Formats: sequence, structure tokens, C-alpha cells
Amino acid sequence: MDTATEFGRLIGPLRRAVLRTRRSDDLPDLPEAQIELLRALSGAGPLTPREVAARLRVAPSTVSNLVRTMTASGLIERTPSSTDLRTVHLAASPRALDLLDRYDRVSTGALQGALDQLTPQSREALDRALPALAELLATLEGEGERA
Repeated sequence: MDTATEFGRLIGPLRRAVLRTRRSDDLPDLPEAQIELLRALSGAGPLTPREVAARLRVAPSTVSNLVRTMTASGLIERTPSSTDLRTVHLAASPRALDLLDRYDRVSTGALQGALDQLTPQSREALDRALPALAELLATLEGEGERA
């Protein structure tokens, strides 16, 4: 089996295994799209919906639907622009920032626990693979821009 096929088969189960760790800390089960939007907002500060769509590489209508749901649940705060009344700025609420912090702590703890159970050689191989994985992600995201 080639690397691309094997890697593709592992990505989904790995992601789901990490997502399941959140349930162990009684965290709400937010869809991954909502978490990605919150991460974009927490890292960049207030953004317009158009800026969020560009960062996440999704359609503006997708952002609009996410924002509507997440505003209603208190995860996103919308602030009208002081210079353009047609524009709003989005920010993660304090509650959302707390949830992200808790998600990260739980996920990191679970990953660290799993890594600690691997052989030193496997841990070292994963450590060495991180730059290549970052490069792979950048390459895949670059292909999306050209499409």
C-alpha cells in the first residue's frame, strides 16, 4: 500500500479519536467547523465574515450559517463596524475562548498520554515527521487555492 493511501485511511480515525477525548471532560460536542471558526477568531481577533471565509477557505454562506448558530448559542459576538453599517466584526466570546482552552488541554493531555505509551523510536519518528506534516498541509492548502 502506498503512503498516500495509508495516510488517507489513518487521518479520519485519528481525528475522531482526538475528538472523542473531549467527551471525557464533559465538554459540549461542537462540530469541527465551529471549532475551526472559533480558532480563527481567537487567533486573529475580530474579523469580518468575509475575512473568516477567506481564512477557512469556505463559502461566505457557510460562515453566515455558522455565525447565526454560534451567536444564538453565545459562542460568537457580533459588533457592527463603526465605519460601515453593512459590516459586522466577529469575535469569540469569553465562553468560547474558555471552551477552546479546555478542548486544547484535554486533547493535548490525551495525545501526550498516548504518545507516552509508544516506544521511544515511534515517538522520535512522529517528532521528526511534524515538519513534513506541516509542509504537506501547506501544499494541500496551496492546491485548494489553485483549484
